[in-house]
Amino acid sequence: MASLPDAKGAQPIREFTLRAILLGGAITLVFTAANVYLGLRVGLTFATSIPAAVISMAVLRMFAHGTILENNIVQTVASAAGTLAAIIFVLPGLVIIGWWNGFPYWITTGVTAVGGILGVMFSVPLRRALVVDSPLPYPEGVAAAEVLKCGSGEASEENDKGLRLIVTGSLAAAAFTIVAKTRLFAEEAATYFNVGASSTGIAGGLSFALIGAGHLVGISVGMALLTGLVIGWWIVLPIMTAGVPGAAEEVAGAVFRSEVRFFGAGVIGVAAIWALLRIIGPILKGIKGSLAASKLRGGGAEALPLVERDMPIGVVGTVILLSLAPIALLLWLFIAGGPLAPYAVPLIIGSLLFVLIAGVVIASVCGYMAGLIGASNSPISGIGILAILAASLLLALWFGGAGSEAEIGAMTAYALFTTAIVFGIATISNDNLQDLKTGQLVGATPWRQQLALVYGVIFGAIVIPPVLDMLNTAYGFAGAPGAGPDALAAPQAGLISALATGVLGGDLNWRMIFIGAGVGVAAILLDEVLGRAKLLRVPPLAVGIGIYLPMAVTLPVVIGAVLGKLYDKRAEKMRDPAFAKRMGVLLATGLIVGDSLLNVAFAGLVAATGDPGAIALAGPDFGTIALIAGTLGFIALLGWLYRYTRRAAA
Repeated sequence: MASLPDAKGAQPIREFTLRAILLGGAITLVFTAANVYLGLRVGLTFATSIPAAVISMAVLRMFAHGTILENNIVQTVASAAGTLAAIIFVLPGLVIIGWWNGFPYWITTGVTAVGGILGVMFSVPLRRALVVDSPLPYPEGVAAAEVLKCGSGEASEENDKGLRLIVTGSLAAAAFTIVAKTRLFAEEAATYFNVGASSTGIAGGLSFALIGAGHLVGISVGMALLTGLVIGWWIVLPIMTAGVPGAAEEVAGAVFRSEVRFFGAGVIGVAAIWALLRIIGPILKGIKGSLAASKLRGGGAEALPLVERDMPIGVVGTVILLSLAPIALLLWLFIAGGPLAPYAVPLIIGSLLFVLIAGVVIASVCGYMAGLIGASNSPISGIGILAILAASLLLALWFGGAGSEAEIGAMTAYALFTTAIVFGIATISNDNLQDLKTGQLVGATPWRQQLALVYGVIFGAIVIPPVLDMLNTAYGFAGAPGAGPDALAAPQAGLISALATGVLGGDLNWRMIFIGAGVGVAAILLDEVLGRAKLLRVPPLAVGIGIYLPMAVTLPVVIGAVLGKLYDKRAEKMRDPAFAKRMGVLLATGLIVGDSLLNVAFAGLVAATGDPGAIALAGPDFGTIALIAGTLGFIALLGWLYRYTRRAAA
């Protein structure tokens, strides 16, 4: 993997090396597992480029001749794998509808890998159009490039401090979570009560991962989540529970699952599609203009310098065509022996065409969205909603909207499985142009980065299935058969599977979805008014997520967003505000990683022993003391961590 000489024969600095790939793979194991857990719990994932770059710069300093381009390859590998974790927004739907009991390793790995690799290939031709010849800002790509530049050469103090913060935050969060799993600390503080004839409550999880997620998403998203929480729990829930007999906790929980979640789903659906529609004009205009500019530039016959060399288009086309074979095999294995087996050949041919056509469109749309507003802010769930609606409607038209109960269930599962491939394309194309922008700014070789993206996809595809299986075994997913009270919310997967079920089987709470859609329109109008008035905006998609998720999940994210805002205000008064804010981001990343990885490890223990209380040291009688001790310990540890971060930044 040694670097190759450029067109003039000069030897470039190290770039695509074995140690860069291996380090990127190691970071992938950590960040992908953390993103899978966080995405299933709260419906959000965190960007891994900057934390991966900081870790890489600190580690490669221990070796001779570490370079900025090697660090860029490391963050590219880790970023691709971390982004691929968003496949969890679709695949758990197969468990939720009862089609799968777990996640078959090779099928899950295959669908994740082939979708991700296609995402890389479809977006290779877009690099020149959307990165080189485009004024798109690429906020995360530019930020990652600045971190790489600041950390190169002698400027290593920030890297050391950043790595210490990630490790400290991770260890602190993991330590608290371990104590909570012994049940000496409570994991959640909650109380439910009656308001007149209605039931509602207040609940908050003692989770460092959720606090970290709140810090990263920012105050605007935090306030939107709070708005959704208020609408869902303190307006809609009391209305829907009025006069319903029973204990407040039982009534509130049952009505929330059967009514309020579908209300929130309506808000999410309208908001996600609106977020996509509002930028479709700039997307089409930008792609058209960039392709025209690229065509004008491409007339020269001179050999391209290394920084302009993409993966050969012949290789790209060959990989795309060869990928059709494993996709066809996966689709065949999925339906073989089931109700759809007699229709296998036309179904698979139609699905391959759907993946190819949708893939080209989605790669362009997601790439432009990432360049326009950043990969973390892109309405990727809107792509999933549109993809599942398209797949479900096509199947409904194919079968004439009729079929046996078994055939309808099989069609729903098949629509989800096909959408998972398309969603893999969406997640990677949403990320890799951001990485290529970083590479452009630091002088990287595009084809090497594109190859690194493929390695990242492979690493992520290897890690995701066992993590999903452990979490499903230990916790389950809300809405799935036999799901318990501690089931992970999996909000996007729940919504997408509900839409597929509703389109193909008609079994959906359309009344609450349509009411929620109306509220979604109101949330969109409110956000636009606030934007025009230059006030704090409340993104409608986040409002919907705030309604859809349990309060115990949403409230800590809101608190984390407020803490992040307060920290950033203090950081602005420091000698180097940008450095101080980055330290806050790295602390939040550490909190997510430590909490999430410990929960993943505990899920493995539960899966192995079959005992959710495998390390419990206290019983139910200790509940009140555990609640007081856990709450005080959580507040004290969180306060110390932010003070430690502020001192490190100063």
